[in-house]
Amino acid sequence: MTSVPAAPSSVRPRRVVSDRRGGRSASPYDSFNLGAHVGDAPDDVAANRDRLARELGVAADRLVWMDQVHGTGVTVVDGPVPGPLPATDAVVTATPGLVLCVLVADCVPLLLADADRGIVAAVHAGREGLRQGVVPAALSAMASLGARARNVTALLGPAVCGACYEVPEQMQADVARVAPAAAVRTRTGTTGLDLRAGVDEVLRRAGIPEVVHDPRCTVEDRTLFSHRRDGVTGRQAGVVWLG
Repeated sequence: MTSVPAAPSSVRPRRVVSDRRGGRSASPYDSFNLGAHVGDAPDDVAANRDRLARELGVAADRLVWMDQVHGTGVTVVDGPVPGPLPATDAVVTATPGLVLCVLVADCVPLLLADADRGIVAAVHAGREGLRQGVVPAALSAMASLGARARNVTALLGPAVCGACYEVPEQMQADVARVAPAAAVRTRTGTTGLDLRAGVDEVLRRAGIPEVVHDPRCTVEDRTLFSHRRDGVTGRQAGVVWLG
């Protein structure tokens, strides 16, 4: 079956990244935890998600969540989804009003948009996802809906920085085979990974002309959740939608 490219869109992509302030969750999830899989009280997570929907001006059932597994699964959606998308690390839509959400606490929340064609994606780009190819998989799904690389813009949200992300040498080498720019030295001179540099490299190799970095490090910034810093903790969300 031949796909028909989407017509030029009149809607505008919008991108937001939450932080940990202003929610209902108690320590160690205090307070605006949006992750339902980390051990937080379900009622508190639901209240926080309702607040996110209100702040964005949408109904709570328009929020699309993923059951993220550090893989390369991509799901294209065209309507509300009852519950998290199973085994998915990237979600794509051309439907206005659907809010795509990616949960993170050190991984890169990658928010992609082709404003011309009206296509957006939220991608969970952690170490394993980067190594396995979740970014090209998400771009391919966008292209199947009519997106063009030259029109796609990317926002890389807050993540653990290379200075704070120490990894074993073999782990660094495995990621560097896919994204050499990710291989760095930490603040103490040990082998490390800069995930945003790696994601940026993969995006530019794919022809994405505009890649914007949120420079905040989740380990260093206490207004953000960080699993690497705190162990048991909550999750912030990167969200993208057509409005």
